[in-house]
Amino acid sequence: MTVSTAEQLHAALAAAVPGDVIAVADGTYRGNFVGTARGSAEAPIFLCGGSGAALDAGGIKEGYVLHLDGAAWWRVVGLTVRNGQKGVMADGVQHVVLQGLTVETTGDEAVHLRGGSSDNVVRDSTIRDTGHRRAKFGEGVYVGSASSNWCTISDCEPDRSDRNLVLGNTITATTAESVDLKEGTSDGVVHGNRFDGDALAGADSWLDAKGNDWQVTGNTGVRSPVDGFQTHQVAQGWGHRTVFGGNTGSELAREDPDGVLIGLHPGPDAVVGCDNQVLDGSAPVTSGDCG
Repeated sequence: MTVSTAEQLHAALAAAVPGDVIAVADGTYRGNFVGTARGSAEAPIFLCGGSGAALDAGGIKEGYVLHLDGAAWWRVVGLTVRNGQKGVMADGVQHVVLQGLTVETTGDEAVHLRGGSSDNVVRDSTIRDTGHRRAKFGEGVYVGSASSNWCTISDCEPDRSDRNLVLGNTITATTAESVDLKEGTSDGVVHGNRFDGDALAGADSWLDAKGNDWQVTGNTGVRSPVDGFQTHQVAQGWGHRTVFGGNTGSELAREDPDGVLIGLHPGPDAVVGCDNQVLDGSAPVTSGDCG
């Protein structure tokens, strides 16, 4: 079905069943939109539109622009999502693909996968202009939940938002990390993304890996106040075995001469490949050894 008004879009989302295709005509759709239906591998639910189709919540304190809540097997493609406290919020979702989106002008983060959201993909999207409400919350892609929020989000257990893929996105003008991988998450991949840290004010790297067994490969970044990529251990049992390979960076350590491309804070069992490169000599690759 094709929708051309906000009322039609609300109704289509509420009535969605496996196999539906919701085509959003060009125009601006004011409000907060929610999808809860569960598709299937054989019959996913499509929500799609061109870049001229914009979901707009109306202000940087106005909640989630698009909230996928308990949804599964969705394909959200091509839309612009803008002007809310958060752009796309995914709570407890599985097998959702967010592809070719423009997510911009948010009070906090642009895209957030949390509450056990696993086996999802964020790819080939433009993510930018975050953190207008508070800089420290202005991540581009945020996976999981901070341990201080586990009792709110995941019954005081780790938020196991696992096996998520962040692929081929362009993430710029974020006030916090381009990608934040929280403690409690595991076995995901961040590959082939382009980061620009020129607006970083609430963080000091493009990416912070605090979960376990993440693969961070083939990304490129420019302009960071300290490091390009970081690991941290902020909860017991987490912050282990991140693998960094084939990443490149330039214009590092702009505010701290001790900055590096890959900062392990700590990361005793991280693997830093010798194929990671600083293209302009602005900082060392890492404070340890590559291997």
